[in-house]
Amino acid sequence: MIKIFFSNIVFIVFLISCNENITNSVNIDNKLIKPEDFPEVIFPVYNQYSKAKAFLGQKLFTEKLLSKDNSISCASCHKPEHAFADNTPISKMIGNNVTVRNVPTLVNIAYAKVFNWDGSGKNLEEMIYKDLMLPSVFDNDTNIIVERLNQIPYYQELFKEAFGNTQIEAYKVAYALSIYVRTLISGNSRYDRFRRGDYKALNESEIRGMNLFFSDRTNCSKCHSGLLFTDYQFHNTGTSTHYFDFGRFYVTNSNYDRGKFKTPTLRNIELTSPYKHNGEQITLEEVIDNYNMGGRPFINKDTLIKELNLNNSEKQDLINFLKSLTDENFKK
Repeated sequence: MIKIFFSNIVFIVFLISCNENITNSVNIDNKLIKPEDFPEVIFPVYNQYSKAKAFLGQKLFTEKLLSKDNSISCASCHKPEHAFADNTPISKMIGNNVTVRNVPTLVNIAYAKVFNWDGSGKNLEEMIYKDLMLPSVFDNDTNIIVERLNQIPYYQELFKEAFGNTQIEAYKVAYALSIYVRTLISGNSRYDRFRRGDYKALNESEIRGMNLFFSDRTNCSKCHSGLLFTDYQFHNTGTSTHYFDFGRFYVTNSNYDRGKFKTPTLRNIELTSPYKHNGEQITLEEVIDNYNMGGRPFINKDTLIKELNLNNSEKQDLINFLKSLTDENFKK
């Protein structure tokens, strides 16, 4: 217990001493490259990018020994074949415990300022470090994790390459994982090729759907905005049939935020079913139908949500456009 407490204190003091300063990243040299027209990726000054860290993080991402009973890894819920999301409404964790919300994609997480559906995460490194110990995630002791990794010469070499000739420490696990997931940049869909000048990249239906998406008639792009298709803000869009999850309220304690959740990116949405914070909607057809009818009655429902009166052809056009946001780099 004393060791765990001391380890946590050291990590927290280290974060505070860094004062959350950030600098522009070096050029990413990993499997997924940042498109030229995307924003610069920002890394904390205390955890700058290196290829060795990214490689170590990639290995740790699929490493089950990080969990208490060696049963799950990061990739168990953030599945690469589903654009680093999960394909179930809620995921099983240690001891058959389940998550309370749908696991979101990690795609373009490098650009996020807050994390989790309710924005409760503020620092990626700290959040991943806590996940190692949280009963709802890996439920492990950081000392045990370090002991396990130290028994594997391969990891000893990888940590040495990533962090220099120093010992393996739990916070370095979090640092390497943080670097790796920041390299999961998605910006090479057919839609991207279209907007860059390849006007044959989208068919007529997808172009009609794109025009609908960016129109005042649907207001889709008011929240799913910019290159990342998210405003990173919190909205209630009338998608839930229950009231037991108050969402952003748990962070702010403001009734104004009851039932509000962070706008998810739409990139690779074809691969990330089921949808919404609770995974309640399984298909894109269900998502569009819900918005088409103006959403369900719910406290704090966004005033942008209204009946769209789309016909079947228009709904299909919109779905086809959403599928054009699939990045082939994320199809396994």
